[in-house]
Amino acid sequence: MLTAKMNWSGGIKFEGTSAFGHKIVTDGPKRAGGEESGYKPTELLLFSIASCTGVDIVNILGKMRQELTSLEIEVIGHHAEDYPKPFHTVEIKFILEGNNLDPNKVAKAIELSENKYCMVSQTVSNPGKVTTSFEIK
Repeated sequence: MLTAKMNWSGGIKFEGTSAFGHKIVTDGPKRAGGEESGYKPTELLLFSIASCTGVDIVNILGKMRQELTSLEIEVIGHHAEDYPKPFHTVEIKFILEGNNLDPNKVAKAIELSENKYCMVSQTVSNPGKVTTSFEIK
C-alpha cells in the first residue's frame, strides 16, 4: 500500500510531501486560475511512467551485463479534446547510449518493464478500481 496526501494551497495549487520528505507542488495554467507554480498533474503522470520504466530498464540491462552510459525517456500523452480529456495513447521513446549495447537485450528489457515490472505503466494500461469517500470536519 502507498499513500499520497496533497493539501490545497489556494487557487488550484496543491502541495504534498513524499515518503522521503521531498515537497511537490501541482498547479495549473493561468487561464484555468492557476499560477503556473508547479507541475501539471497530468505531467506528473507522464514523468511517473518515464521514471518507473527507466528504473526497470537500468536494472534489467545491468543484470544482462549491458554497459549503459545514458538513458533519456520521452513520454508523449495524446488526449481527447473533450473533458475529462483522458489520454487515449501514450508514446514512450527510449534513447540509449552505451558500450556495445545489444538491441535484442534492450528490446527485452523494455518488454519486461512494460509487461511485468512497471507498476505505473500497468496501472495506466489496465486501470483498476478507483473508489472515493469524504469526511467533513
